[in-house]
Amino acid sequence: MRTAFEYIDIADGCSIRVYHRQLQRIPFELHHHPEYELTLTLNSQGTRYVGDSVCHYADNDLVLVPPDLPHTWSSKRAIVEHRPQQAIVLWFGGEWARRLASCCPEFAPLLTLLRRAGCGLAFAADAAARACALRGKLLSPQPRQRLSAALELLCLLADADAQALASPGAFQPPSPGRPSGHQPERINRVLATIDACFAERLTPGRLAAAGNLSVRSLNRYFRQHLGESVGQYLARVRIGHACRLLADTAQPVSAIAGHVGFASIANFNRRFRAMKSMSPAAYRKAFREGGQATDGQALDRRPLSLERRGESRGR
Repeated sequence: MRTAFEYIDIADGCSIRVYHRQLQRIPFELHHHPEYELTLTLNSQGTRYVGDSVCHYADNDLVLVPPDLPHTWSSKRAIVEHRPQQAIVLWFGGEWARRLASCCPEFAPLLTLLRRAGCGLAFAADAAARACALRGKLLSPQPRQRLSAALELLCLLADADAQALASPGAFQPPSPGRPSGHQPERINRVLATIDACFAERLTPGRLAAAGNLSVRSLNRYFRQHLGESVGQYLARVRIGHACRLLADTAQPVSAIAGHVGFASIANFNRRFRAMKSMSPAAYRKAFREGGQATDGQALDRRPLSLERRGESRGR
């Protein structure tokens, strides 16, 4: 069965992403992504698919899925009728976890967890109960509180009782000529160009040439693999760099706009407000008053690559 690729967009200034979904039914949608995924499913029962593992699940289902392993949940009914079924999803990168463990001995359990998670893990009831106890912090509007709760939970799960799910044969290597990773190699070259030259004038033609693509194919590939247009992605990269300059320097907003590639301060302000729900000046003020600026990523917004397929289709 064909699986959908899910592009996980982690907000600038954040190490992880948390997604809180509430709906009447969890529909089947088999998908994969290069991040680790920890999912706590509440008030729901049905069938869980992880690789070649097909199991019944019920309330407080806590599962860790490794990168690029197809998975989905498909519910039959809510346990408590007339109340929404919920999924609290935590995404994080394996390289991020390994770097953290290498520089901070306190987080060495993360390495144990990654080693155990190779085929996916379904955790026992006591671990799920601990995850439930932390859900308030996991769903905090403040990125630092979410990160603190996530690290506490992941370290706790390193030695928690769990059942391995998929068999090693569930991982199928890419066929010859098919790119590995989460974007085709041509798109990777375009992304590398954007990362290196974001402050320059990047026309669609220049970016298309970097990937040996037509402009039409470039736009189509971005929509398909990243869930947004080239212009939206480029603006998000520039705004991310602007956020760091606003937080770390005293440069005027107008100067920062120019440094990150915006020729017009009006366009910069408009784009910034659209992405962060506040002006650049308000962002700087909020950050300096104790790091309380939000990350601009709503916890109830699904990743763009699946959101564009329609809410009727599932996680």
